[in-house]
Amino acid sequence: MPPKDRHVFVYNKTKETFLAFRVAVADSIVSRLVGLLGRRSLKPDSGVWIVPANSVHTIGMLFAFDLVLIDKDFKVVGLREMVRPFRVTRPIFRAESVLELPAHAIFKSRTEVGDQLVIERYEAKKSDSVDPAEAAQVALQESEMDSARSDVAGVSAPITQRVQ
Repeated sequence: MPPKDRHVFVYNKTKETFLAFRVAVADSIVSRLVGLLGRRSLKPDSGVWIVPANSVHTIGMLFAFDLVLIDKDFKVVGLREMVRPFRVTRPIFRAESVLELPAHAIFKSRTEVGDQLVIERYEAKKSDSVDPAEAAQVALQESEMDSARSDVAGVSAPITQRVQ
């Protein structure tokens, strides 16, 4: 069974802004090597979190993106805006991982060196799976009960009026 894609959201706690909502985690050798290669662009509010890494290359890339370098405590230690294709970024040795984000994400979120980030995994709420046939049966029973209530209300009103 192939591993599921894992995603996290990235929140700048210092500035109280989101950098991205759907960031793929690249923590295996293959996923770290591939990163954004082969993509034509990044969707807004998406990205890739490469763990561990302290620099990246953009050889073979087709678009520019923003790069946030963070330490082990998720504090921003470096920023690179509009990293263009066919470049190699200078490593920042305090960095433990990097975030590859859509162009202008750093500007939009007002992120600066020293900001504290929150990177957490999110999971959709699991709803109780209901069999469609069972749901239809319950709805039918409820509608029958409602119509029975209205019939009783209509019959009982004249009876109570007679009794008084």
